[in-house]
Amino acid sequence: MSRIGKKPINLPAGVTVDVATDNVVTVKGPKGTLTQDVNPDIAISVEDNQVVVTRPTESKRHKSLHGLYRSLINNMVVGVVEGYKKELELVGVGYKAANQGQVLELSLGYSHSIFFALPEEIKVTAETPKGKNPLVTLEGIDKELIGQLAAKIKSLRKVEPYKGKGIRFVGEIVRRKAGKTAAKK
Repeated sequence: MSRIGKKPINLPAGVTVDVATDNVVTVKGPKGTLTQDVNPDIAISVEDNQVVVTRPTESKRHKSLHGLYRSLINNMVVGVVEGYKKELELVGVGYKAANQGQVLELSLGYSHSIFFALPEEIKVTAETPKGKNPLVTLEGIDKELIGQLAAKIKSLRKVEPYKGKGIRFVGEIVRRKAGKTAAKK
């Protein structure tokens, strides 16, 4: 982790980073603003369009915090400039997805539909291309929040290894198992 922590973060044009006295880092960019509390042991400074993260000692704890906070700040900078996007695919007969504003309605083979409320910071779209599986797209500037919501939606119907039904990320490879016929001799 310490190798990651040593690398400075280059700030693109239009991005400002403020470090408050109580170690709260605020990143402002064209897409929005993000804040992050930082451990008081880790020092953060902004020098000529670069953010530099330094640690006080070579202890294992400080090395791991060094890399952690450097990565979190870098994710914030990328988020306010480009944003993040996760696509989920619903694989299964009769699986549907629709959204009304910030509420995602999922039909996943249960006796009832699941209504999933999403925060205002996240933009959600649900579409069903003809002849393909329904897609749910999550977009926003906070990488951690998008990952958390995608994992929560995915946990509503985990991918099962025999038929491959369930919710998965687009492009995710699912290891399939052979059924009962493989056991017979």
